[in-house]
Amino acid sequence: MLTILGFAMIATFLVLIMTKKMSPIAALVLIPALFCVAVGKGAHLGDYVIDGVSSLAPTAAMLMFAIVYFGVMIDVGLFDPVVRAILRFCKADPMRVVVGTAVLAAIVSLDGDGSTTFMITVSAMYPLYKRLGMSLVVMTGVAAMANGVMNTVPWGGPTARAATALKLDAADIFVPMIPALLVGLLGVLGLAYVLGLRERRRLGALRIEDEESAGAKEAVLVGAGAAAGPARPRKRPVGGGADHVDRVDGGDDDEDLLKGLDPERPTLRPRLYWFNALLTGVLLTAIILELLPIPVLFLLGAALALSVNYPRLPDQKARIAAHADNVLNVSGMVFAAAVFTGVLQGTGMVDHMAGWLVDTVPEGLGPHMALVTGVLSLPLTYFMSNDGFYFGVLPVLAEAGAAHGVTPLEMARASLVGQPLHMSSPLVPAVYVLVGMARVEFGDHTRFVVKWAALTCLLILAAGILFGTI
Repeated sequence: MLTILGFAMIATFLVLIMTKKMSPIAALVLIPALFCVAVGKGAHLGDYVIDGVSSLAPTAAMLMFAIVYFGVMIDVGLFDPVVRAILRFCKADPMRVVVGTAVLAAIVSLDGDGSTTFMITVSAMYPLYKRLGMSLVVMTGVAAMANGVMNTVPWGGPTARAATALKLDAADIFVPMIPALLVGLLGVLGLAYVLGLRERRRLGALRIEDEESAGAKEAVLVGAGAAAGPARPRKRPVGGGADHVDRVDGGDDDEDLLKGLDPERPTLRPRLYWFNALLTGVLLTAIILELLPIPVLFLLGAALALSVNYPRLPDQKARIAAHADNVLNVSGMVFAAAVFTGVLQGTGMVDHMAGWLVDTVPEGLGPHMALVTGVLSLPLTYFMSNDGFYFGVLPVLAEAGAAHGVTPLEMARASLVGQPLHMSSPLVPAVYVLVGMARVEFGDHTRFVVKWAALTCLLILAAGILFGTI
């Protein structure tokens, strides 16, 4: 009964947010509350919610101070050179913009933190997407999939969890999977190319009208996205014939879009560039080496970045206020998700769901448990936290595989396959950073990304089997 109700609760939640009948926050709170009462455990709802909030409170704190820290780094211009390089590659071509999004997200994902990746990627690319009138769900989808593939680095979380759960070395799990993961990353880049071509056909290739002002306009497309609407491209044939490119003529919309983003914005601190670069490098190194809990590191980093870059108290308050909207949206989503996860775990629904899925595996598939684990990792890591899957389900699957001669290393590698889909799960706090900063409805993002992310997962699984690592 709990299995059926668990799946029904998840299905109800997804249907309501994808059809936009409820906001994600309302659905994350009200749906599990109703199902908690339905299973006869309404009296324990408070305990479940408190347990869920307690488990996610460190994550919420990390996201809050990470948003402030990287928001300040964007304000002071730390990422301007990287963004300008990506924008020079993009050249206002929708195809290059989408591919550039995937490349930027993959590079930044090397720090192992999804929230950081999404903050930097969206802040860099959002103004360009808006200015060209491109689909923002393409940006969020491509960024989430690129980050999902790169999330498998040993310091990213899933690999470390699999190694801990099965008492293995993380390097032994990850290194043989590199060829398959590269195939997955190439698949994301290929998809970005195809989606970019589709956007190009829809919009046309755009270019700046005045060559002399192109560099200046490119330079100001840096920093946090403004809330302005997209520019209105005006199509004019160039060179005659049927082929044409669009010349950007946004008028007042362009001025609104670029407001606060020009290279002379008062928040820039060029004299402190190397200090900020060093501080960020030290912070990321400390995160990778786990010198302190990540929330503590970001708290210290945000306080130091604010104090050094903006010594005056009014300036510090202004920077905090500038990023308060993102902080509130994301932290609100995290605590709402705590209700969902708290009820799922507290009522035992998640355990019954996992047990049912494991029990439905036919006996004849025993020798192929690595393949089964790879396939199951898609729905299980989407509907469960990584902790729940790697510490609760993977050991059970590994025992079943061992009985048929499947090694724990093969099982651990197969368990990583579902990460491109997992990064868009409603239970992953970082995804709310992505859709919140991009001003995309979570339901729209889900409808767009699920099919492509699942395809990327299956591509990695097929490559792993082909290369003999799974």
